[in-house]
Amino acid sequence: MSQQMHYQPAPQGPAGAPAPQAARNGLGIAALILGIIGALSGIPMILFWLAGPLGVLALIFGLVGLSRAKKGQATNKGVAVTGTILGALAIVLAIVGIIVTVLAVNKAVDEVNKQVEQSSGQPKNGSGQSAKDLGPGDTAKYNNGVQVTVSKTSPYTVDPSTVVSGHTNGNKAYKLTVTIKNTGSKPFDKPLVQTKARVNGKEAEEVDDDKHGILHHDYGNEIGPGETASVEMVFDAPPSAKQLDVEVTPDLLLDASSWKLTL
Repeated sequence: MSQQMHYQPAPQGPAGAPAPQAARNGLGIAALILGIIGALSGIPMILFWLAGPLGVLALIFGLVGLSRAKKGQATNKGVAVTGTILGALAIVLAIVGIIVTVLAVNKAVDEVNKQVEQSSGQPKNGSGQSAKDLGPGDTAKYNNGVQVTVSKTSPYTVDPSTVVSGHTNGNKAYKLTVTIKNTGSKPFDKPLVQTKARVNGKEAEEVDDDKHGILHHDYGNEIGPGETASVEMVFDAPPSAKQLDVEVTPDLLLDASSWKLTL
């Protein structure tokens, strides 16, 4: 005898009723996750660039999630509310982080500018004016207490037997003294003094003999407060030259000063 199998029919809703839809809770959950990450990122303040965008997204997703909950399309209203609140908190923390960072950067820049102003800047002459085209014996004064003085020139007789370089036969040589004085309260460490001269717009050669020249420059490792160091230099110039333009840069952080010296 054959057996027949009977199946229980699936329950059906009223005729014409739409099938039930799944709850759309995705945006509420996303708002909560983004809100948590954004708020935590905003606490260190330095991560404001991350907290801000995450907070905005969490706020938008949270508001959309709330709208869906009101329409009955979502069932996680509390999650959406929490995500919205955390998103707003992340935005506030991001704004605070921006303000704190800007203030900190401005303070750091001001401090750097203050230090630079104390250690560099345009030199001043004895009258407090910008030191341009100083004359023999004039002094250029810097903000950190360094003072540079260049003497007048005097003819120098070159001994051909002692000249290493820098002198051309037929030219004349002139000697001058560069003096650096430290009137500041801190030692002037290892001054990298650079001295250049020009004649008629062209760079003048520095005479190097057994007494003068780059190898004989000695300012020491530092110039202490109240101390003075000087060096004699000799430059080569054509016989027709009337003026020697001397430029002295006391240190890499200090601007150059210039002197116009009559020959």
